[in-house]
Amino acid sequence: MSTIKDVAKYTGLSLGTISKYLNGGTVLEENRARIDDAVRVLRYRVNRNARSLKTNRTMTVGMVIPTISIPFFGSVVQNFDAVVREAGYSTFICSYDFDRELELEKLRFLANNNVDCIVLAPERITAHELEEVRGLRGDMPLILIDRTVPGLECDSVVVDNAGAALRAVEHLISLGHTRIGMLAGPEEMSTARERLYGYTEALKRHSIAYDARLVSVGKYDYESGYRGFLQFMSMAEPPTAVFATNYDTTVGAVSASYERGVTLGWDIGFVGFDATEIASVTTPRLTVVEQPTALMGKTAGETVLRRLAGDMSDYPGVTVLNTRLADGR
Repeated sequence: MSTIKDVAKYTGLSLGTISKYLNGGTVLEENRARIDDAVRVLRYRVNRNARSLKTNRTMTVGMVIPTISIPFFGSVVQNFDAVVREAGYSTFICSYDFDRELELEKLRFLANNNVDCIVLAPERITAHELEEVRGLRGDMPLILIDRTVPGLECDSVVVDNAGAALRAVEHLISLGHTRIGMLAGPEEMSTARERLYGYTEALKRHSIAYDARLVSVGKYDYESGYRGFLQFMSMAEPPTAVFATNYDTTVGAVSASYERGVTLGWDIGFVGFDATEIASVTTPRLTVVEQPTALMGKTAGETVLRRLAGDMSDYPGVTVLNTRLADGR
């Protein structure tokens, strides 16, 4: 069965242009002819059941994220919006500021205001609650980004968190470290669980005993990174390296290191997450895990357009993107 991706490959046009035309939008005459030809040759058929759910189209999509204050989500939103905007959709962006009740409130607000699709970076919401929200808009498409929700069947665009953590810790091990502290996130978040798994797997592969005292579990915020790092440094036998597992904990750890007079990368090994703009101006330059934020936003946008065009050929689709370890020291 042909998909909208096959139509895009055949015509050389973007998913946005094709989706816009298939949903009744106006495109250039030459593009219309190319799409019509591809539909005929490839025998592309829109899933009518999926399309029937969208007869009350508003040409809006909603995006719900924990915060707009960090570059990670800013890049995801920017690239997502560029893709869906090309297809004639407008994006409503809501931040729930890491508040569980506000997260649910924002989702219900968007569904009750008839957005055609919701993209969510979840935190503590349940599968049951998300099914309830989706039902408010006639089983509208729901795409998760960055994180997943146990028991929920839907599309998701995530990174290989376990692999990223494993490579980060193995990098520190390669530098001779065996006492490696981890600034971990809350256990209810999929990213935190997966990164903790990668950490423990790296230790296991190198026959290093796991020490629970070297794992500081926090809220994935600045305060957790700041306090966790200082607590590590106050131990009778502090870790010789630290792995901070998200942007805010990285920034918190960097701030604490300055306060403590510890030079990351020289006095203590360090790997952070995402904070490339900070890593690039420190001396020495810090090693960080870089997530493909632009690709995540673009992929989420393309997934939205395929679902709204009725292409359900690979549902539910789970896209796992690779990270990169930017090695400073």
